Amino acid sequence: MRSVRQCSRTACTHAAVATLTYVYADSTAVLGPLAQHAEPHSYDLCADHAERLTAPRGWEVVRLMPAFEEAGPTPDDLSALAEAVREAGRARQAPAGEPSSVTETARRGHLRVLRAEGD
Repeated sequence: MRSVRQCSRTACTHAAVATLTYVYADSTAVLGPLAQHAEPHSYDLCADHAERLTAPRGWEVVRLMPAFEEAGPTPDDLSALAEAVREAGRARQAPAGEPSSVTETARRGHLRVLRAEGD
């Protein structure tokens, strides 16, 4: 499923469509299509910020795509979303290693609160 990452620019709430990476050795800013995964040393930009990007004096901007446009959801995205909703709606079963006398009472992220029958 395609990412729904937001633009890295402060206070921008638009969806990211491009990834900006700096090549310091060559004094080059490379602006390309949105990367599959967010990287710590790259910046995701929306269409507006990608179009208006300028580089510092003496640097070159390499644009790997002439125009960046927001793309709507594809059938694959919608299928993946529907499958995620179905999976979340299924009843959770206790992991195989826990005794049947232990029940899950709360969950927060990856942490669970378990209660034994005697408590």
